[in-house]
Amino acid sequence: MADIRILVGSVYGGALMTARAIKQALDAEGYSVSVLENPVLDDITSDTAPLLVCTSTTGQGEVPGNLLPFYVALREQLPQQPGRPFGVIVLGDSSYGDTFCGAGDLMEEALYETSARKVGETLCIDALETLEPENEALPWVRDWISTVLT
Repeated sequence: MADIRILVGSVYGGALMTARAIKQALDAEGYSVSVLENPVLDDITSDTAPLLVCTSTTGQGEVPGNLLPFYVALREQLPQQPGRPFGVIVLGDSSYGDTFCGAGDLMEEALYETSARKVGETLCIDALETLEPENEALPWVRDWISTVLT
């Protein structure tokens, strides 16, 4: 089965718990999943595994602190990833209006600049509607994987 790398950005732990739930479910199905809580560019330049961004969003619509150094390095160095598949799961709070799920947009834009290829639609999970984001994320990830691997 395929390797998958999950790049995690978490403010209060929701995105990390979601990423770990995804890893547990996919590992049980025979995939090899790495959850990268403090990713660095070497984590993506050292192989060609599909990337899954699983991030929350700060109140200002920014990338969380643990993912920010990776995001900045990605934007500054632009390591080319032509055709590399990626997907985005972003947790947010719709009461923040225009900044809702903004970190997902930022990560998507940065990955596009490396020539990576987005697979599927971004999954935006609203904290006002969902208390257990992994319940929405797992079915989405299974669909995403089936698209990536076809």
